[in-house]
Amino acid sequence: MIRDDLFERQEEFGDFRFDQATATVFDDMVSRSVPYYDEIQRMTAELAADFAVEGTNLYDLGCSTGTTLLELDRKVAPGVRFVGFDNSEEMLAKGREKLTASGLQRPFELRHVDLHQGTGIENASVVVMLLTLQFIRPLYRTQLIRNIYHGLHEQGCLILVEKITLEDSLLNRLYIQHYYDMKRRNGYSELEISRKRESLENVLIPYRSEENRALLLAEGFHCCEEFFRWYNFAGLVAIK
Repeated sequence: MIRDDLFERQEEFGDFRFDQATATVFDDMVSRSVPYYDEIQRMTAELAADFAVEGTNLYDLGCSTGTTLLELDRKVAPGVRFVGFDNSEEMLAKGREKLTASGLQRPFELRHVDLHQGTGIENASVVVMLLTLQFIRPLYRTQLIRNIYHGLHEQGCLILVEKITLEDSLLNRLYIQHYYDMKRRNGYSELEISRKRESLENVLIPYRSEENRALLLAEGFHCCEEFFRWYNFAGLVAIK
């Protein structure tokens, strides 16, 4: 795993991009930037295995380098076909490399898809979105959730993990402070934290957890419960 020093070695940044430079260090980046990342992966795989049905598709929207698909493969029945979507060709190339090297036996497909333009989800028993919806422009989020809902079988589920914001400004500020403390513990410098925050400012737009839940329920999911929470990160599982 190549260490993430992306925001240390570059001096000028625009908006955050999932380009070749990011893809190269992405696995280290998320493991050091997302609290309890391994546990989130494990919980996601366990929940997916509870709902995945042989002969159906499992979709990972924003599959990046394929880490989640590899974790899912350990838990989900072999008769479930995996489909990964990502809008970064560089991420998908890394994902194909990892999945091929792992000797993955089940049918799988990785597709270059811009989720702002639709999904084409069909015959799905599980859809996973880990830290992906926050990068979808708010104007398109309702239609995306609607497409997911209609592509799922009855009793299928959507597993959603997001960075969130809070309505209370004091708690919001404290949670962000504790999050940055975590990044410092994981070896990021003040300069790296500051540069990444600025690059994500117009790209990552978090909702409140209750807003995400309301969005899922409004589009037809009959049950939506929180399964993970750490300060300003939350995981929801919604059932059709």
